[in-house]
Amino acid sequence: MAMRWIWIDRFVAFESGKTATAVKCLSAAEDHYAEHFPGFPVMPAPLILEGLAQTGGILVGEANQFREKVVLAKIPFAKFHREVGPGDQLTYTTDVVDLRPEGAVVRGRVTCGDNLVAEAEIFFAHLDRNRGQQLFGDHNFVFSGELTYLLGQAKLAAGKPAPRPELPPRPVDDPAAGTP
Repeated sequence: MAMRWIWIDRFVAFESGKTATAVKCLSAAEDHYAEHFPGFPVMPAPLILEGLAQTGGILVGEANQFREKVVLAKIPFAKFHREVGPGDQLTYTTDVVDLRPEGAVVRGRVTCGDNLVAEAEIFFAHLDRNRGQQLFGDHNFVFSGELTYLLGQAKLAAGKPAPRPELPPRPVDDPAAGTP
């Protein structure tokens, strides 16, 4: 089973095809702090970019009603201004610069309070149905599960209907599922 890490806690603003803002509260309990760096926990820059890419990727995918598989194609520009660690809250803000049938360009900023943490330009590609199916099958691996659920919660908070994605049933031996 592949592990997926979600670097967004919730969306706080979302305007279809235009802009999205999400937040992530950093906790000392997160695994990456054990190695990066012992005694001076700092969130790794690639994980900061991943949160920004997740925010922008959902924005791009939603603009096309999630019909296409959206994949990160490249990050031609990224600049980091300061470190962040446990106890900080990151705000990811993304704006669509260009949206085309073959992909999109998103500009993003990461802030912690009033401080700029990072900024980046991210290119996303839309995989055509044939190529996407060859590589990944029918399952839309990007827009399933928790990321879609987070977007649905943002839409509900804004008073817009958003169906909750179907979650797989819990295994019978899962103690969190309760006793049968």
